[in-house]
Amino acid sequence: MTGQPYRLLSEAEWEYAARGGTKSAYPWGDDIGTGNANFDGCGSIWGSKATSPVGSFKPNAFGLYDMHGNVQQWVEDCYQSYVHETSADGSARTTGDCDNRVLRGGSWWDHLRVLRSAARMGGLPNMRSDYIGFRVARTLVP
Repeated sequence: MTGQPYRLLSEAEWEYAARGGTKSAYPWGDDIGTGNANFDGCGSIWGSKATSPVGSFKPNAFGLYDMHGNVQQWVEDCYQSYVHETSADGSARTTGDCDNRVLRGGSWWDHLRVLRSAARMGGLPNMRSDYIGFRVARTLVP
């Protein structure tokens, strides 16, 4: 509809966006707190039951909603059990064994440890569930 190309975020882009300019476990600090995200044990009406409507929890400092909890988000990168270095330009790792791709952010079904900004999981690209989704990005050309 827009005539513009869209894509999945790279893992590095996702983490930068999720942190919202912080270095803490969550954009609001190192403790999950209450009323910040939809996850198993959060105490909201959706926790461990279903996705919540976008905007049910506060956005991070970049104005992004639901980077933590609600649904796990696919990113473009191939899953590697440990990422010890990232690309200088933040691009996705798309070489090597790409049988599994990376999921970030945790979901309404996950416990809080999976919601940390640095937490990551691998999954088969054809995996489908009501707790998995994606966020799209558009590369801006100067």
